[in-house]
Amino acid sequence: MHIKTGDTVEVVSGENKGDRGEVKRVLRGRLAGRQQGQPNPDDVRVIVAGVNLIIKHQRRTGNVRTQTGRIEREAPIHISNVMLVCPGCGKPTRVGHEFAEDGKKLRRCKKCGATIE
Repeated sequence: MHIKTGDTVEVVSGENKGDRGEVKRVLRGRLAGRQQGQPNPDDVRVIVAGVNLIIKHQRRTGNVRTQTGRIEREAPIHISNVMLVCPGCGKPTRVGHEFAEDGKKLRRCKKCGATIE
């Protein structure tokens, strides 16, 4: 996967185009209209901090102590709508993969050639 939790990404299309944030969570293969236990590998989404904010109206449910009212939170974005920001050059870039001497797979910036950890 070219984007991992903790990476800084920039939104390249949609309502929040140009916004940057840190990836909080990667959601792989959600069960959208498929049978239980058969994830869709094409449906990969990310939750980015401070981007794609929605307001959820939560009402009180029984005697459970939950937060009520208008709750603002981040909604998932499809992974094709974000690009990784290179820590070396600070620009959104595509990601290349290469293997180190010890056989470990590394990510590499296509613009400046820096290794992304």
